[in-house]
Order: sequence, then C-alpha cells, then structure tokens
Amino acid sequence: MKRRLFIASSLSAALAGCGAIGTRLNDSRFHDVLNSAEALNHALLGTRGLAKEYAESDIDWNFRVNGFDTPMDSAYATLMNGNYRAYHLIVDGAVERPQRLALAQLRSMPLQTNITRHDCVEGWSAIGKFRGVQLRDVLDLAQPRTQARYVIFHCMDRSPEGLPYYESLNLHQARHPQALLVLDLNDRPIDADHGAPLRLRVPTQLGYKSAKWVARIEVVASFATIFSGNGGYWEDQGYEWYAGI
Repeated sequence: MKRRLFIASSLSAALAGCGAIGTRLNDSRFHDVLNSAEALNHALLGTRGLAKEYAESDIDWNFRVNGFDTPMDSAYATLMNGNYRAYHLIVDGAVERPQRLALAQLRSMPLQTNITRHDCVEGWSAIGKFRGVQLRDVLDLAQPRTQARYVIFHCMDRSPEGLPYYESLNLHQARHPQALLVLDLNDRPIDADHGAPLRLRVPTQLGYKSAKWVARIEVVASFATIFSGNGGYWEDQGYEWYAGI
C-alpha cells in the first residue's frame, strides 16, 4: 500500500485550515481527528515506509522557522557564542555504553543527506535538505539494553510556561533509515533558530516529532514517569504520540 492512504489525506485536509498550535489545545474536534487516525495509521504504515525524497530544485531555501523561541538562557548563549565547540550530546539511560559526543565526533561519523518535506500540524509544509548522522548509528554506539523500548529527546528550549520541551520515539522508529540527528540544513550548518547545534529529523511523522536543540538522548523502558507520561511536550497537551504521515 502507498504511504499516503486515505488516513493521511483526511488528516491533512482536517488540519489544512487550522491556526497556530496554541489555539488548538482546547479544540476537542482537532484532537479527535488526530487520535482517530493514530492506531490505524501506526498499524498500516508503521515505520517501514520511506518518506518521499525531492530534487534540489524543490528545496525551500528560506526554510520556515517553527516551534518555540530560540533558547535565550545564558547556557545556550555561551554555547552559541563559542560556535558550539563546548557542546556535547549526552546519550544515557538504559544503555551499556553511555556517550558524550562533541560535534566534531558526530561529524566524523558517516553522514546521510535527504531532501524531504516537513509537515507541520499547523497546516503548512516546507522541503529542506537535511544532512546528519543516522540516529541508529548513535544508538549503536551506546548499545541499548534488552529492557530498552523508547528514546527520549531532552531539548534546550522551553514553553512559554517554562516547561522543557521533549519528544520520544520507540526503538523501531529511532532506527528508521531516514531518522537523522541533523547537523546541516540546506547545505549550511544548522543555525540557532532552526535548532543548532543538533536537531532531530523524522520525515515520516508530523513536525513536532522532529525536536530541535537536542541536548540529551535518554534510552528508557517506559516514558510513563517522564513529565506527564505521554511521551512528549505536545502529547502531554493532548496531541497524538505516533503522529505519522
């Protein structure tokens, strides 16, 4: 079956006219659309299909900025002013070999490029050229333990209420061949507003799954006790966890 089944078509049509994310939190019809598609979408599409890849001529070179504001705290400012040389990606939790990876180490790993479309829950989309490390390669370095089931992405941005942003994937999703830890966007090192120094990119799922400003990857058996227990900041507000497209 093709990836774009009637589920995705119906979801896109329902979301096409929606306003900013913050205006939809209390709209029960909006969440009903998301939740009604989740189980069937996950069952039929899973994470085995590949997102469509586009040509260089399709790239939106002025890729839209979305999500929360760029972090403005002193810790992030110090990283940015030092060109992120002091940054280290922490990979820990239910792993045999915890990692602390500098950007230079990440860039020394095999890098993959894909040109894919970012589909935002607000109803817009943009095509970008993403280059980075396959997430599964980083997980292989850390060697998840047998009880590991999920990967939590802890980020440096915060909501207007001061809550930290986080997201999650299961290990199967995390090993998808197009799931990247992005270092470059549109042939340039990713900038602060787009998630520097490192962002997640999962082109088979809605944009809020592609967390920006990733500081730590935590491998866990369950996310039930992490924040409100739904697997992500927006999921804690009522959004679906899988968010497949």
